[in-house]
Amino acid sequence: MSYRAFNAHADEYDAWFDSKLGATIFTMEVECLQSLLKSYHRPYLEVGVGSGRFAQALGVEYGVDPALALLKKANARSIKVKRASGEKLPFPDGIFGGVLIALALCFVNNPLSVLREASRVLMHKGGLVLGLILRDSPWAESYAAEAREGHPIWSKARFLSKDEVDKLLQQCCFDVIEYRSILFQPPGQNFYHLERPLLAYQKSSGFTAISARKR
Repeated sequence: MSYRAFNAHADEYDAWFDSKLGATIFTMEVECLQSLLKSYHRPYLEVGVGSGRFAQALGVEYGVDPALALLKKANARSIKVKRASGEKLPFPDGIFGGVLIALALCFVNNPLSVLREASRVLMHKGGLVLGLILRDSPWAESYAAEAREGHPIWSKARFLSKDEVDKLLQQCCFDVIEYRSILFQPPGQNFYHLERPLLAYQKSSGFTAISARKR
């Protein structure tokens, strides 16, 4: 299970966000997600909250994750956390206005079940915001190469294609509202400059955000 890898490497994973490279990429990803999430009513839940970096930056109040070591870090960032998998959320139906899944969908065992649970806990016309590394992007190819070399985190990832994500959303009664793309600089560089999100899907981007509304 991927959460065991995150437990074992929690400090290393969280420290990446404070590195020069990590901080720049994270800033771009947050900007790509921010206006999409803000278009939905509170409260917000992040599924796969990890160490709480995205939740803290985006003002998400609640988070779930199966990795206890990461949850402790999220809790220290004032996120109200529960230990749980995305396939079985410990919340009643229809209580969140927005659900965020940032970079976690590629690590879950059953993406369809996770998205169905996200739909269940969302209010009518509530919104799901996904942050994704899609399979055909240069960044997914780079991380897949690291996985083949035994990287402890990326070896647990299974990247989805845009068509697969669109189909899953349709199956879970979501209507896609908007795509956003960022991180067009290639992987493997020592320096990255800040970009602005493109308000469309682009195959060449390293990070794709999708806003989808519950029917």
